[in-house]
Amino acid sequence: MRVSIVGGGPSGLYLAILLRKTGHEVSVVERNAPDATFGWGVVFSEETLGALRDADYPTYLEITDSFARWTSIDINYRGRVLRSSGHTFSAIRRTHLLAILQRRARSLGASLTFRQEVSPSDVDGELVVAADGANSILRRQFDFGSSSVPQGCKYVWFGTDLVLDAFTFVFKETEHGLFQVHAYPFDEHTSTWIVETTERTWRRAGLDTMSEEDSMAFCQSLFAAELGDRRLMSNKSVWLDFPLVRNEHWHHGNVVLIGDAAHTAHFSIGSGTKLAMEDAIALANALERYPSAVEPALVDYELERQPVVERFQQAAGDSAAYFGRVANYLGLAPIQFAANLLTRSGRISHANLMQRDPKFVRVLDSWFAASATGTPLVPGAVAPPPMFAPFTVGGVTMRNRVVRSVSTPDLPQAARAGTGLVLTGFVAVAEDGRTTPDCPVLDDSWAPVVKEVHDTGALVGVRLGHAGRRGATRATGGADVPLRDGWPLLSASPLPYTPFSAVPAEMTEADMARVRDAFVAAAGRAREAGFDVLELDLADGHLLASFLSPLTNRRDDEYGTEPLRFPLSVVDVVRAAWPGLLVARLTVTDWARGGLSVDQGVAHARALADHGVDLVHVRAGHTTATSRPEYRRGYLTTLSDRVRNEANVPTLVGGYLTTPDEVNTVVAAGRADLCLFDPPPTPLEEVGA
Repeated sequence: MRVSIVGGGPSGLYLAILLRKTGHEVSVVERNAPDATFGWGVVFSEETLGALRDADYPTYLEITDSFARWTSIDINYRGRVLRSSGHTFSAIRRTHLLAILQRRARSLGASLTFRQEVSPSDVDGELVVAADGANSILRRQFDFGSSSVPQGCKYVWFGTDLVLDAFTFVFKETEHGLFQVHAYPFDEHTSTWIVETTERTWRRAGLDTMSEEDSMAFCQSLFAAELGDRRLMSNKSVWLDFPLVRNEHWHHGNVVLIGDAAHTAHFSIGSGTKLAMEDAIALANALERYPSAVEPALVDYELERQPVVERFQQAAGDSAAYFGRVANYLGLAPIQFAANLLTRSGRISHANLMQRDPKFVRVLDSWFAASATGTPLVPGAVAPPPMFAPFTVGGVTMRNRVVRSVSTPDLPQAARAGTGLVLTGFVAVAEDGRTTPDCPVLDDSWAPVVKEVHDTGALVGVRLGHAGRRGATRATGGADVPLRDGWPLLSASPLPYTPFSAVPAEMTEADMARVRDAFVAAAGRAREAGFDVLELDLADGHLLASFLSPLTNRRDDEYGTEPLRFPLSVVDVVRAAWPGLLVARLTVTDWARGGLSVDQGVAHARALADHGVDLVHVRAGHTTATSRPEYRRGYLTTLSDRVRNEANVPTLVGGYLTTPDEVNTVVAAGRADLCLFDPPPTPLEEVGA
């Protein structure tokens, strides 16, 4: 098969090597010189090295013989350097990698042409491969469903003659804002030194108007303490926005995308070249499986690689977002800041860290236990995992960080399992505030259940709310299916929850007064029943939440211009009536077009804390029936992280946290204080034993 590859970067060259090994006629055309490159060094993981070894052993040997290797991560934070070991990294100078791949491709008979501009009309082959990078010319000629948007902070890519012995992060506070460095060695003489900051800080520092030379001098001065007598070096090192490239389809006819032409992943997880070369391996393998049929091979390649790349892009996006808001974490203790940084993308967990660096985790767990109990930190002390550390807030102490939310009959059983706090499901403050006819209200029957939970040593909380426009629905037969003969509904505005729901009445001042009184009365009954915790429901499209979202609050009075006005009035009267721990279950984002943004949700959390809420239970979506929550394991954790560290309020988070490792990771890193634990049933539970 005649294969034309446009682009002579790692993905194009490596694909040429693999295809020549299987007898294909291959030509590579590159617009730049053979030694032209952006950046300095390339990092590989052990997993990728294994794939390179199996794909082409001679190339693998030459690449690995040139590696700089290290196992540690250094974190420069608040005048301290924290080191975590057990992380295996390998790196190589990018120009050297290109030279190795060029030599190998030529030795196998591939045709390589450099310094030649490529027009799509000039490209001829039974298979045409677009390996021409994030700004692919070939990609623009066809409809791949492409998008390219800026992601993360402003950054500039320098080299330095400071030879590091660890992957190094530096966090430097200035009068302009925070700057951070991602740095790593890639040969015996040189390291990569990437400087990153938010656009606001970049502009405040005047970097938007500086020349390349002045910008490098600024960074040289800024990191003088870390660089010492070593210097920064430029390779057309200008400040950039990272382009996040996505494509709905990776092939069109006989044209296929690989590497950055198909996708990019933010540099902060170091996966760009890794993904590109893995693309080449997958495409070569697909063509070997379908040697005489291009279309099935390209479909096979796409089906294999797209899910892998999407997971990496998700992790890279989480990492990029972390560095965009990292200034919010400067209040964390150094060891917790380090844990937060190391676990930012979700690829490293508490258990992973224990395997890689047991000493680091012992220090982390000891610090966490000491801070939880208010006792002095004892060096070398054995401490329980973070999920088993007690937590004190709002005048009450929970025995651990585990929370379960269950129906009324299951409360004692959940408590006997060792849970620190057991929460009820939705309990209506009034008959017309129920979700379904079976929805409970507070009455005298709760006291014995509360006592039974207390006998196990757990605390128990009640979730009080008013269903609003999500009321009067069937208990079975699907979510939000309205009753034939329901009861009158209330909401911020007369908008039905679904097209088939009853239209609620827009609340009047009299309605608001009646609902406030109902919440106060319910809080009094909760106190009489012996509950330790009261959770106010301001989430999931229910009544109080309907005032907070622009999708559901269309009022033109003060309750429309001040969406917090009525919900805060309820918080105030409940706070006055309830002396214990007060929790707000809060929708932080609607996850719907035109809805509540995360920034607005964080501001709401801050306002609730100012009005006496002790802890925020982070929720998202369900404001409207068309909300599109981004469901995945731990999907609420990042939102909780933002609320906790930006609004400075303790948080409870769920979102499919099903293992102790996930709970340990979340609380140890300071992303939440409590976790709604939802473990899968054990075999004995499944059979009712």
